[in-house]
Parts: sequence; C-alpha cells; structure tokens
Amino acid sequence: MTFNSRLDPETEKKLLKLFDLNVNFRLLYKGSHFNFDIRKLFQICSDQGSFILTVYFGKHIFGGFLKKSLPRSNEQVKDEDAFVFSLYDSDSTATRFSVNEGHHAFHRTYSSISFGDCLKVAASDREFHVNLCSTYDFNWPEWDWEKQLCEEVELHRVQAGDLLPGPWRGLPWIETNRDELRKDLVSYEPPIVGLTQVRVLLLGPVGAGKSSFISSIKSALYGNVVNLPSIGAKPDGIIKKLKSYPIRAEKGGQPIALTLCDVRDMGDSEETGLSLHDALAVINGHAPEGYKFQSGMPINPSSAGYCLDPGLQDKIHCVVFVLNARSLHSYGESLVKMIKKYRREISDLDVPQLVLLTHVDEMCHAVNTDVRYVYTSRIVQKKVQEAASLADVPVSFVLPVKNYMSELTVNRDTDILIFSAVRQILHAIDDTFEA
Repeated sequence: MTFNSRLDPETEKKLLKLFDLNVNFRLLYKGSHFNFDIRKLFQICSDQGSFILTVYFGKHIFGGFLKKSLPRSNEQVKDEDAFVFSLYDSDSTATRFSVNEGHHAFHRTYSSISFGDCLKVAASDREFHVNLCSTYDFNWPEWDWEKQLCEEVELHRVQAGDLLPGPWRGLPWIETNRDELRKDLVSYEPPIVGLTQVRVLLLGPVGAGKSSFISSIKSALYGNVVNLPSIGAKPDGIIKKLKSYPIRAEKGGQPIALTLCDVRDMGDSEETGLSLHDALAVINGHAPEGYKFQSGMPINPSSAGYCLDPGLQDKIHCVVFVLNARSLHSYGESLVKMIKKYRREISDLDVPQLVLLTHVDEMCHAVNTDVRYVYTSRIVQKKVQEAASLADVPVSFVLPVKNYMSELTVNRDTDILIFSAVRQILHAIDDTFEA
C-alpha cells in the first residue's frame, strides 16, 4: 500500500529553498499511515541518510533537518548543518534557524526526537505531541505549546541532487507493461526467413554481470529467482569457454527465439583476457559450442570443431558490452582502449552493438530503494553518459539494468527494466536486418 505526502507542490518548493544545494525529498514515513507508531519511524528511517521532519497543524508546518542519518539507538548527534524551520500557509516563505549547539544538535530517545532545545516531538498512546521553545522568533502561532497534539508527522529523506524533476527516459511502471514486454519477448520472431534464433554475445570485464544478466532474464520469465551454475568457468567464476544459453519462456519449455552467449572475460590486454581474434571468430560463427579459450593459442581452422563455412544461424547477431557502473572509474586505460578497439572492428561486420550498464542500483540510494527512480536519477544518468563515452557509443545505446543478485523473489519493476533492455536489443537486431 502506497502513501502520499501531505506537502503540496508549492509548499514543497518553499521548503526546498531552505537548502543551499539542489535536493529532492523522498517520503519514508507518514504518521497517519503507520498509526503514529514512533517505533515504526525508527525502524524505517534509521540510517537512511539526511532527513527532514515535518509537523502539521492546519496551515502551520514546522520541523527540522539533520544532515546526518537518524541514529538507530538512543543518542545525541553533533551536526553543524542541522536547522529547524517554520512555514505558515503557501503564501508565506519558510523561515530557517540553525541548531548549532554542538553535540546537542539532535537527540533521540526511545519515544522522542529533538532538534536542540528548539523542537521536540514525542510519542505516547499512538499520538505525536510537540514542544516548542520561544528562544527563536519562529512566528509560532499563539497557542499553548505544552504537548500540543500533531495533526500529521512526516519524515522525508533529503536526497542531495539524486533525483531530477522528471525522468530522462520514459518507462511505464505498471503490471500491464510488464506483461506486454514479456509477451513480446516470448513471441519474438526474427525478421529473416529461415532464421529461428538470434544470438546475442555478451562481452565485458570480470565482474561486469554477464552471467547475472542471463540469470535475471530467466528469473523474470519464470517468476522466481534463478541462479545459474558457473558452467564453463573456473572456481573463481571466470568464464573460459563459449557457452550458449537458450532462453525459455518457462522451465522445461521450448526455447524462444533468443540465445545469449557468454565467453571469456575481457582483460587489459590480449594476453589477460579474450583476444580480439577469438571474439571475431565467435561473432563470425567459427567457434564451436564449448570451445575453450586459451591465451597465446587463438582459434584457427585446425581447432577441434572449427566451423569453416558458418551460416547465418551460427553467427552472432548483436554484441552487448556489459559494464559495471561501480567500476567505470577504475577501468584502466588499457581496458578502455581494448573496448574501443573491439567496437571499431565489430562495426566493420555490420553487427549492432549496445552497452548494458549493471549495478546502477548500487550507485544511487533512491534507485536502490525503488528501481522506478532509475530514469529520474541524476547519478544514474551521469553513469550512463560516462559509459557511453567510455565505449564511444551514443547515450541512447546504453541500457541501465538491475540484476537479481541477493533477492529471493522477483519484483515487477526489476522485471520491467530487464525486459525493456532485452526489447532494445531485439529492436537493434531487427533494425540491422531491415537496413
């Protein structure tokens, strides 16, 4: 069950002006939704980053901001950036006062939270009461503020620049869209007569998430999380063999028209990872299933199973470079040059190329909490731009995804993001065939 903030857009804008930086609010807790249970507030909101507490009395809104996280235990917090504020109806401006009393900027007990000596919100019998001091000229209404009953209490996480006012890519986060994307994938047919399967090759460095993406597609289709065994891999999980994964709509069912292929990881050089020669051999359909890649021993016509005259069904129809959003800045110059070199050589084969950007949920707190923020996240947008520059592709060719990693059950919105990435891959193949 969802719940909405009592803040209207105009009032929210006034509160946002209290901050020196560009920030957004994300509602974590609403008192009336949780029966004014302060234990639930502590459970949900602790260790969630900077936050703003808002307390409502008719047209009056006041509260406090803490740059640090709400602590999990009863303790006092030192925070020179903490402040309290007051706002009376949408026609006025918000007033802000610093709370800079050293360690007493914020204090939490088992039943209350306080911003210095300025504002205290305490809970009892599923009600919130507030005590205010008159030390500062807050323009408080002339009421008896001794344990005044609050109409509503909300806690918002303050996300410093994490979210944009609107999405930079549109994607409907609804069940019908998930169903349509799944149906389109399951019913997909290649646009070339006689071709029953399109083969997509995943290329990327160690830890990029190639195998996890394959598992995630299967999980989204099956409705339960699938963990693939490390077939063709060493004990450290590094793929050494060419392994094809036919995709099925359901466990035990017939393969659909999509096969994903995994190969040896890319390295900083031809000697430490998949060589360009071997990559092109796979793309051109010469490498047999299960072929073991070996440094210094490129595949050649005398290799066992080598296909001298591959047909269209043996070749790769799209190459997807898989990059880890967490590692973009740590990829060495040699690896980046390798990726761009591969890109240039593959372009000469008229094979479409895309970039899959994984682990984006670990880059942005908002996306980690709710994947629907992926195309509103300023951080993810920047990472997509960085990945596009690294691989030398247009930004529209970069597809951010969240793989199933630690989850035990599938999620509608994660499925939608995964299915939409697969749809773009299939569209790229269709566009190339029809060109």
